[in-house]
Amino acid sequence: MGFAVMSMTQAAAARVKAIVENSGEDAIGIRVGIKKGGCAGMEYTIDLVKEPNPKDDLIERDGASVWVDPSAILYLLGTEMGFEATTLRSGFTFTNPNQTSACGCGESVELKPADLAALAARGDAVVPAT
Repeated sequence: MGFAVMSMTQAAAARVKAIVENSGEDAIGIRVGIKKGGCAGMEYTIDLVKEPNPKDDLIERDGASVWVDPSAILYLLGTEMGFEATTLRSGFTFTNPNQTSACGCGESVELKPADLAALAARGDAVVPAT
């Protein structure tokens, strides 16, 4: 049985579906990863997926497909991806237990690799994929 690296809220799934529907016939989902950058050291990346990388992990909810870059998995274990729209901004949010700090504007974060022993002991951080 496989395991989901992250989960996504209903709002995030709805936004992913809207992005895919408005991106043309080749789009099938989005890809989440991380890269070095920003004042805190790392940034989340989101790219449109037209052809998935077979090494990516796939998370699905309510017809929305999100692939996770394999190089980001240890930093994203246990993360919940959400979506929020406020008066001043809208975008995906990441509730990540591996985040140790963030910059003031919230655009970059400091992440540590997941503590696999703690995840195994807790048992609820990584849920079975559906």
